[in-house]
Order: sequence, then structure tokens, then C-alpha cells
Amino acid sequence: MRFVLASLFRRPARVTRTLLIGLSCVLAVPAAHAEGRIRIAEQFGIVYLLLNVVRDQQLIEQEGQKLGIDVKVDWARLSGGAAINDALLSGAIDIAGAGVGPLITVWDRTYGRQNVRGVASLGSLPYYLVSNNPKIRTIADFTEKDRIALPALGVSVQSRVLQYAAAKQWGDGAFDRLDKWTQTMSHPDAAAAIIAGGTEITGHFGTPPFQEQELAANPRAHIVLDSYEVLGGPSSATVLYATEKFRNDNPKTYRAFVLALARAADFVKRQPEAAADTYLRVNQSKTDKKLLVSIITDPKVNFSITPQNTLGLAQFMQRVGAVRHKPASWKDYFFEAPALGQGS
Repeated sequence: MRFVLASLFRRPARVTRTLLIGLSCVLAVPAAHAEGRIRIAEQFGIVYLLLNVVRDQQLIEQEGQKLGIDVKVDWARLSGGAAINDALLSGAIDIAGAGVGPLITVWDRTYGRQNVRGVASLGSLPYYLVSNNPKIRTIADFTEKDRIALPALGVSVQSRVLQYAAAKQWGDGAFDRLDKWTQTMSHPDAAAAIIAGGTEITGHFGTPPFQEQELAANPRAHIVLDSYEVLGGPSSATVLYATEKFRNDNPKTYRAFVLALARAADFVKRQPEAAADTYLRVNQSKTDKKLLVSIITDPKVNFSITPQNTLGLAQFMQRVGAVRHKPASWKDYFFEAPALGQGS
């Protein structure tokens, strides 16, 4: 399966059309789960760099060969945790790439049935809520005249972190106070709106490299909220997850995938410039390479497959009624795997 990757900034209609075509193609794929085949869905941004490396270097195929199987890998690109979760539960994809928020949501929704759990982290990177309105310095400054762009309302990790921040600001009873001013939008479109200005989109809770591009391209753009501050330190915002059935029915394919991720993480840490080149090539992106390298080598960034600091957000979601089941440990919503190490 091949999809045309969306370039960094496209007109909204074109992006929407591309995503709809991509989703229809994914859903058209039969839902068979034979050992030796894996279908992976990713989204936009450098947070998916490990998958870019895995794809570019065909690491899953290589690890499969070591385990004695030929692995056929299909790639899809969707936007937003809601679309990703729908594709996973419909059987259209095997591995979902999205935020911790969507993972906790689908883990809770499938508890005792499909038993969706996390496979690995894609790294710890700070997510910034950026505004181009000089009057907005904190989340308390947003008004009914503003709109905050998010990849998926009430599901994405950005949406959940914003709710967590609101709960800390005004109490758990007001965790959804800002929801009425949020709007679903892909990261490329939202970044274009923040950079250009002149629209009702005055905030974008984004992801690298879009947030850095906004800050660099619009002198009015500034950080209103840092996800690390809300979550109490570095945390894995974006993760990969799958159903229990896929993991059990495809043990060698699953293992090849996890081993490929570990190799990709090692490559990114050892060769950041080559990793940046990979991002540009796979995504057909025109992002400035120096900007990408600065993100990859930022001391606040850690491209590790071990989950980090995810439990606090998961327990917050249960506390405010977003999910029913309260996890006692990160291991409740992640599959066991030696490669993941000591997560949190």
C-alpha cells in the first residue's frame, strides 16, 4: 500500500482530500492477520521519526529475515487519534501511531475484549501550545473569540494535556473548560494558520517540527503552554499500540517490529544529521535541516522506545471520567517486552 505523503503546508482542501483518500485506501485493505505482514499507521511530524527510519532502512524486513520470515510492510498516514483508533478497531491497520491520550482511550474501550495495549514509545518530546495573539500569555487568556487547533478533540494527547492543564488551573470539575474553543485540524494546516495569522485560529497545540516553525516564522508566535510543565517532566507523548490478537497471532512479526524500532532509536541518537535527512526524504519535506537537527539533539528530546511518565495523564483521564478503568502502572496499558526496559 502506498500513499502520497502530504507536504509540509498545503491548502486545507487538498490536505483534507489527501487524508480522505488515504483513509479509504486503508479501509479497503482486507483485515487478514497472517504472520509475516504488518500494516502501520502514522501521523505528521518528527515525533514519527523512528518510523521514518524503520521504513527508509527496511528494518522490519531485516529483523524478520533474522527470525526466519519474510515480512510485508504496508504504511498509511492518517490525521488524529480518532481516525487512527477507528482504523485499528476496524481491522484496517495492525499498528497505530498516536498520542498517549488515544492509547488510554482505546485501551479502556477495548478492556477485556480486543485488549489494545501499547507496543512502544516513539520518544519523549515537549509539545507546545503556541499562540500568535500577543494578549494570550496563559491558557486563562483564551476567550470565545479564539480557537485552539488540535489534531483530535477530546482524544488526542494535545487535547488531554490541555484538559489536564485546565484541571490544574481551575480544578478537576472544570477540566473541559477550554474544549468549546478547540477545533480539529491537521498540524500542517494549523501551523500554516498560526504563521499567516488573520484567522480565528489563534492557538495551536502542536508537535515538532511544526511548533518550532511557527515560532521561527511568525514574530508574534510564542509558547503559552509546555506539555512537560503540565505532566511534571519529560514524557512520551506519542506511542504505538496494537490489539492483543495481532500480537498473539503474529509473534515473529511483532518481535521484528519492536527490534526494528530499537535499532531506529539507536540510529537517531548516533547519527542525528542522517536521521534528519531521512525525515526530509521519507516525508518529501522542505523543512530546514538545521531546524530538524536542533530538535533531534535538543537535551529535552529523547528518542527512546521506553515509555516515560505516562501514568499521570492516564490516571487523570480516569479521575475526570474520560475513561472507566484506572491503571495502577504503565504496564497495565503496555504489552510486556524486554526491549521496553523500565518505563513509567
